[in-house]
This record gives sequence, C-alpha cells and structure tokens, in this order.
Amino acid sequence: MTRDLPLPVLATHGGKFHCDEVFAYSVLRVALGFAEPGRDHVLLRTRKPELIETADIVWDVGFVFDAAKNRFDHHQRGAPQRADGTPFSSAGLVWQAYGERAVATLLRESGTEALAAAIASEVDTIIVRRIDEIDNGVAAGGSNERDTLGLAALIGEFNPTWDDPAGTGPTAGDAAFQAAAELASGVLRRRVDGLRARLAAEASVLAAHKAGDDPRILVLDHGMPWKNAVFSHDLPVLFTVSPASNGNWMLDTMPPELGSFDQRLPLPEAWAGLQGEALVAKTGVADAVFVHLRRFVGAAKSRAGAVDLARKAMAV
Repeated sequence: MTRDLPLPVLATHGGKFHCDEVFAYSVLRVALGFAEPGRDHVLLRTRKPELIETADIVWDVGFVFDAAKNRFDHHQRGAPQRADGTPFSSAGLVWQAYGERAVATLLRESGTEALAAAIASEVDTIIVRRIDEIDNGVAAGGSNERDTLGLAALIGEFNPTWDDPAGTGPTAGDAAFQAAAELASGVLRRRVDGLRARLAAEASVLAAHKAGDDPRILVLDHGMPWKNAVFSHDLPVLFTVSPASNGNWMLDTMPPELGSFDQRLPLPEAWAGLQGEALVAKTGVADAVFVHLRRFVGAAKSRAGAVDLARKAMAV
C-alpha cells in the first residue's frame, strides 16, 4: 500500500492582496495544471518565515528572488528590473519563468502551442508589464490618474472591507483571494485566445491575399479582423469582401490608417445611400443590396456580386 505524496505548497503573503500576486497565482495554476487548492496543491498565505521557507513556490514575499529555486519576491534591495529599468512585480517575475508554459497550456486544445512564445511576449507587453508598473508606482506615459476600471483596481476591490468579518482571523481574505484569482484567470484565458485568433486571422488574410486575382480586392471566406494584417504587411488593399451573418456578402472599404473613418477609395458618390432596385440599376450588379450613405460599406447577395461591386468601384 503506497502513501500519498504531499501536495505542492504555493506561498504568498497574507492580508490585503494586490493584482500582482493574484495574477501570478493564476499563471502558476494554469502553467502547473492545478485546479483547486486542497485537491492538487496548497495555497499558503502567510508572512511567517518558517512556513515560507518550506514552500515549493514563493512569490511576493520572502525577500528572495531566485527563479531556479522558485522564489519570486521583488521587495528586497537589488530586486530585478526589466532591461529599461522598470522594476518587476511578482507577476512579472513569475511570468518570466512560467508565462510561456501557461500560454502553451491554454493553446493546447486548439493545437496552436507553436504560438506560445509570440503570445507570451505580447501578454507580457500589454498586461504583465502594466501590472509591474502599477504595483511599483511607476506611471505609464507620465500619468498618475487611477484607472478605476483597470484590472488592478477590479482585483483590489475583492479585498474584504474593514467591517467584513471575512477580513479577520487566520484565513482572512483567503476566499476573496480565490475569487479574485478566478477573475484574473478569465482575463488571461480570454486575452490569450484573442491573440491566438488574431494571429490565425493574420495568416488567413495573407493566404487569401496571395491567392486573390486582384491585390486591391481581399476576398475572405469568413468574417475576421483584417485591417491590422493589411497595415502591418503593407498590402495594397482597397476593398475587402466577406460573408455576413445574414447571408449577404459585405464590401468594406480600406481606411488610410487605423482608426480613420476615411477611405483609401470610397465607393462611388452616385451609389451613396442607394439600395435594392435603385442600386441594381445604377451599378449593373444584379444582386446588389445597399451602399451606405457615407460610402464606406456596401453589400450584395453573393460573393461574386460583392466582388463585382468592388471592380466597378475601381473603374469609376
């Protein structure tokens, strides 16, 4: 008869929690495949040195940074910094060691683990670095204004209030910490999946553009984000054709720059605001549906019809 092995112990400080240690815990759970404290690991929130010393992984407490020994504190003298001098928080330190592994775990179901390094780097840039800045009081862009809807603020609000009985005693805040970690985990999962989808869309856009008959017309078999790919790869696209959920095929114009409401080539002025038979008569496209009054989008009932609208628009 074999004796069960002790559960791994993950330790951070007790008391009031912040975004960095909550996010770091979420990363560790994903990377290590942990589902529930008490079942496959122990979460220890304490400041007692003798307990911290015996833990398998420690972050945001202990005054030691040693990734090889799974110690990830940033409060001691000589704490590590990013290459540009931005100080790490425990989230940044844990991400450096476990971030790519966590991302790869999240990508496993879709079979896209090869994207893990690229996505982990972007998550570090757009999320983890900001957590580092906030936790260390480093204002991004020179602004000290508190973002009350940011992740750090939302996680902070999970802390028990001063008059909440859950905020006192040996397990004070533990349940709230777990609830905050669920929020952080959801943010991480959705952001990773969004970045995966964006990279998949970019690959599809490039393949469709390469296979197209006219480099100025991008024809997609599915609706997807396409403007970033066009800009980042400097494609000469003027119009994009893609299916809509109502069965029509949309004809979208290309803006001159991201965020602009202008168009590289607007749909013809004579088509503006027309629909149905009036648009069919004006364009000669038998299944033309409509053109917006501002000439940035139109539609036809078929792919061929939408492509024909694009060709006629370029010929005007």
